[in-house]
Amino acid sequence: MEIQHSILRSIRALFATALLCSLFSAVSSAIAQQPYKVVDQWKLPDAGGWDYLLVDSPAHRLFITRGDHVDVLDTTTGKQVGTISGLHGTHGVALNPDGKIGYVSDGRGNAVVVFDRSTFATVATIPAGTNPDAIIYEPTTKSVWAFNGRSNNITVIDAATQKVVATIPVPGKPEFAVTDGKGTVFNNIEDKNEVIRIDANSKQITATWSACESPSGLAFDIPGHRLFPVCDGKKMAVLDSNSGKILATPAIGDGPDAAGWSAKHKLAFASAGADGLLSVVDANSADYKTIQSIPTKKSARTMAYDPAADRIYLASADFGPRPAPTADNPRPWPPMIPGSFTVIVVGR
Repeated sequence: MEIQHSILRSIRALFATALLCSLFSAVSSAIAQQPYKVVDQWKLPDAGGWDYLLVDSPAHRLFITRGDHVDVLDTTTGKQVGTISGLHGTHGVALNPDGKIGYVSDGRGNAVVVFDRSTFATVATIPAGTNPDAIIYEPTTKSVWAFNGRSNNITVIDAATQKVVATIPVPGKPEFAVTDGKGTVFNNIEDKNEVIRIDANSKQITATWSACESPSGLAFDIPGHRLFPVCDGKKMAVLDSNSGKILATPAIGDGPDAAGWSAKHKLAFASAGADGLLSVVDANSADYKTIQSIPTKKSARTMAYDPAADRIYLASADFGPRPAPTADNPRPWPPMIPGSFTVIVVGR
């Protein structure tokens, strides 16, 4: 009899566990299907424009390039935890997987600045080409790649020696880049409307593909072999990363400058600053439908996606009247209103 009671207790426990797992799965699925929305806004008092953002999910940090410095925020609180200072005109940040070292493309300094991720102190300054913009870490060759926007080439740096080991010419103005982690690098060539593929070992361009108008930001679905450059004309292109074939051109906002990819939810993101929209594209459907156009703020053109938190961080600010054009500066930028810089947090 006791054995029968024990068996019954075990069966009840198994049913209870199965029920809890089912409920948890249902709740998780319901959360995943909820629409994205603005869930928070973080104000930063320091002055300066901005370019790329980068999330370090395991460390709960967000890096934002801000002209002559880089702000580092805690993504759990929105509070600033550090500053990488003494720079000139920053564009992007890359991280070494060792967890100790990071890299900043200092465009106006024509250099890559190496920093300590625990103290945010500069540990080396490495000369690059003219106006290094996008920057990535390539793991198979253990190298840092800086894409030089004005000299139309790529500076490749050995991460161990912190020395330049190659300079790769490209057919136009390089913009954002991604790597598959297996020795292949993809890079947008903005003024040629192209995406190029590069072998990281041979340092040779192995393919050049037509993409879309002025591709800037770029996201990558590595297992699915799909690239997502965001372009002028309110379009995102979806390219097969093996063949270069264009699979779709879903609609996005005007003036995009960054893209993101959620491997878990099979969603592609595009941030557009001209009309202040964050577009969400369903890459799990055959028609690549744009399922959300979330109002953010005009000027919120760059973003970073945090896969651990399923959140998107966008940079924005308020601006005053645009100055009158001059012969030296025919297209002047309007001045940023002090204290208006804001990180917009989008989540579910």
